[in-house]
Amino acid sequence: MSKSPWFWIPTLYFAEGLPYFIVNTVSLVMLKDLGVSNGKLAALTSFIALPWLVKPLWSPLVDTVKSKRWWIVATQLIITLSALLIALTLSKSSLIITLSLFAIAALSSATHDISADGFYMIALDERHQSAFIGIRNTFYRVAMIFGQGVIIVFAGIIEKYAESSTVAWRITFVFTAGILAALTIYHNSVLPKTEESSGSKSDKPVRSINNFIAAFVSFFTKKGCFAAIVFMLFYRFPEALLMKMLYPFFSDPVSAGGLGLDKEAYGIICGTAGVAALLVGGIFGGLYISKHGLRKSLPLMALSLTLPCVVYPYLAFASPGSLWIIGTCIATDQFGYGFGFTAYIAYMMNFSAGPFRTSHYAICTGFMALSAILPGAVSGYLQELCGYGGFFTLVVLSCTATFAVTYLAAKNLES
Repeated sequence: MSKSPWFWIPTLYFAEGLPYFIVNTVSLVMLKDLGVSNGKLAALTSFIALPWLVKPLWSPLVDTVKSKRWWIVATQLIITLSALLIALTLSKSSLIITLSLFAIAALSSATHDISADGFYMIALDERHQSAFIGIRNTFYRVAMIFGQGVIIVFAGIIEKYAESSTVAWRITFVFTAGILAALTIYHNSVLPKTEESSGSKSDKPVRSINNFIAAFVSFFTKKGCFAAIVFMLFYRFPEALLMKMLYPFFSDPVSAGGLGLDKEAYGIICGTAGVAALLVGGIFGGLYISKHGLRKSLPLMALSLTLPCVVYPYLAFASPGSLWIIGTCIATDQFGYGFGFTAYIAYMMNFSAGPFRTSHYAICTGFMALSAILPGAVSGYLQELCGYGGFFTLVVLSCTATFAVTYLAAKNLES
């Protein structure tokens, strides 16, 4: 007897989101604590996120070898082992090993994304797919709060007792590996053993690869493709510059231009309150687009995405000591980003419409990943060159890129 989707969809999408935030946020906080400079920190953590950029390239492999269920369990097992090995090998002198393990976790997580989304479409009929979209998105966001908030706060609490960042992070990753292991065992037990029934096994690889090539070619011959690519690469350019420098800014001492806060404060302000504001902004953004249409919504959403960036020059130059003031600034920025980012997702869905909708959207998500990786990779070196005040001023000036590509993209929208 097959189990209800309620037994596995919430946990599956929590398990999809958690490794992403471990690789992209927790790794950054941990490496900063281990003494990695801001320049190297931003470049290295951007590099290990590359699998999310190129994951469409091996999606035919996941589609044709073994089952989606097999890939889900296998990748979760690899991610669990990677987290455990990080805990066992972590030290300031073994950063190459640590980065390699994060890279393995990133590759496995990106592959898990492909298999989990594919399994969702195979295991559920269209009615259930529509019914559970909100549930899967909600638990992905729960993973975001857990990864960016709970895990980092946990590491901060342990550090106060252990009086060592390295020991604190080892314990934290043992704790994280335990959660990942429990999810792996659970999914191996409860995931439906559903297989695709259409087509023969012998011709499936050929058809999948041919469809992939056809989808790839048709994407780059679509009307308005150039404007769409430029929009996807530069719409969120200011926030992409900011992302890698938030924790360094929080943790560096006031004498170095930072705010001098600990991990607990960062986890609560950015990982919990900030994420909550982001989610609320996203909800309001979706409602606004549904009422006014994407084309009419784009200018306001571009302003919402960019204008709150002015809080960072203020924080850098004023160095307020109040957590309430800092938290309000971060929440304001994250609400604006959540509201404005909704237009980005809606635009990708709009551009992906057509016979190859799923494949085209996957390619769009590749450009979305690239839009964060490239600015993120250089952000640390820019900060070291300009200081926090100068860097955040550059971020505000970069908002002009968002306005320019928004104007270009809006011209190609019908509604």
